[in-house]
Amino acid sequence: MPEEKPTEQSDVAEDAESETSDVYASRKEQRYPISSYTPVAYDNLEVAPESDAHPDTGSGGRFRELSLPKVPKLRHVVGPSAIMLGASLGSGETLFWPHLVANYGWGLYWLFLVAVCLHFVINTEIQRWTLATGESVFRAFERVHPVLPLAMLVGGFISLGWPGWAASAAQIGAQGLGLGTYDIAGVNIVGWRLFGIALMVFIWITYQVTPLMYNVVESLQLVLVALSIAFTLLLFVLIGSVDVLFSVPGSLTDVGDYSPVGTIAVLVGALAYAGAGGYLNLSQSLWIREKGYGMGRYQGRIKNPFAGDDPETVHEDGFTFTPDTQNLKRWRGWWRVTQLEHLLTFLLGLLLVTTILVVIAVSQAPGATSDAVDMWLIEIAPSVGGFTTSVIYVTLFLALFTTEYAIIESFVRNSSDIIYELYGREAGWSLPRLFWGLLTVFCGWGIFILTLPISISDPFGLLVVGAALSGLLMWPYIVIVQLVNTVRLPEHTMPGWGRIAAMWVAAAFFGYFSVLLIGTGLVTRLGLQAFAVQTAVLGSSPGGYALWAVFLLVQVYTMYRVGRAKVAADGTVADAATAKGWFS
Repeated sequence: MPEEKPTEQSDVAEDAESETSDVYASRKEQRYPISSYTPVAYDNLEVAPESDAHPDTGSGGRFRELSLPKVPKLRHVVGPSAIMLGASLGSGETLFWPHLVANYGWGLYWLFLVAVCLHFVINTEIQRWTLATGESVFRAFERVHPVLPLAMLVGGFISLGWPGWAASAAQIGAQGLGLGTYDIAGVNIVGWRLFGIALMVFIWITYQVTPLMYNVVESLQLVLVALSIAFTLLLFVLIGSVDVLFSVPGSLTDVGDYSPVGTIAVLVGALAYAGAGGYLNLSQSLWIREKGYGMGRYQGRIKNPFAGDDPETVHEDGFTFTPDTQNLKRWRGWWRVTQLEHLLTFLLGLLLVTTILVVIAVSQAPGATSDAVDMWLIEIAPSVGGFTTSVIYVTLFLALFTTEYAIIESFVRNSSDIIYELYGREAGWSLPRLFWGLLTVFCGWGIFILTLPISISDPFGLLVVGAALSGLLMWPYIVIVQLVNTVRLPEHTMPGWGRIAAMWVAAAFFGYFSVLLIGTGLVTRLGLQAFAVQTAVLGSSPGGYALWAVFLLVQVYTMYRVGRAKVAADGTVADAATAKGWFS
């Protein structure tokens, strides 16, 4: 890609300053157009000593010493959070939260605000280990115990294995295009199934057109997200729900007839999908490694095994840096730019899209009696008519397809990393070929499901099941991420007290709703009344109290271990305060 020339005097001055900076990169040094990678002579690097200045290796191998790369400009690292935003658009933002608020009032919107802020903290904490070492969060889990990443893989497949988003996107797209039933070789095939198969094939093909598979994902997701936001804004203008938007502040205490236990699966799914949710959140670690954030710039990327380019080695054990003044300042700069990228792309994007769609749902379908998909297609779309109806179809299709694309990307990238590190590396497998094989199998699995002669009469119900399971997956990994980032990282890279407290709140938040979901599921699905739980805890059955006791024990243990590790690390690294910045 040709070098861009500064067009303003401020850019020239900025570059001149960066050229002499030991902390910030100039355009020549580090432009980050899509992804950035620096190959290193890994075997010739110094092995980091086992000391308080470097991460604890746990059951894994030793880290190699290198300096942190210089910190790039914010505009050069935008991308990973855009993919995460795309994974979120077709779930909580388009379906769950508009449906919940339209049914039960604006008081529930507070839960969305809390959940999305906690997702911001959780996602950036998932990034922390990779930023500091270059390793994926799954490798960090493996250093604790190999069963942990394997459990994440199983949970990810259970929650994401059904191509529900592709089916929903296909149904909406086919209805908007007026596709009916077709006779192919004497077999009647419904149009939306053909459309869904075409979408899965399209996703698979996109990975074949570039040597670095992450690049096409980032580029396409940026386009899809931009289109989704544009059509959402257009829909808001066409429907004209400005009065409802201005009334939001005064409506936040308005809660209708609502029982958290009665709709717990939908609520847990909505809380998990106030963001990407579940297994998808863990992808932030791998996406920033592919982009080249921090020490991830040295770790290696997954290239297309059939593109003809030389492969890059993805190292088993990561890197660490000596905590001198230069590296400490670079860490502070990296942490700042990482948070800003996630804040401005993911958090603000979610707040904008969700608020607009909730406003439209509340104004057009108050107290909606149907599920979230039918609310849009049966209650809202016909009532507005004409061009606006077409915009609704396009908006929903873009949001759902963007989510399905991100789900396939996330599942395949996460799963290939887990399988490779647990089994494939020792067996001599190629990580790029493993990635490509899983991509083909997962897309083929989706096509197989879409061709089965079964009726999907309740697509939203299938999405609720997957979303609820994603919510259940979040509680344990929030706890594990806390322990990894405080117990195993050195003082200058471990989270500060503000973030530790925020993660305690996140664990309590998702743990509380997980207990409600588990208890309610045992009662309604298995008839085990002994496990009945109450939202106020008091009044639960004996088994319900046992579930609450497990939740409390996990929370107390986590707070104790994390707090003790943080106190013990105080003063173990000279000048560690140099690395600390805003909400570090």
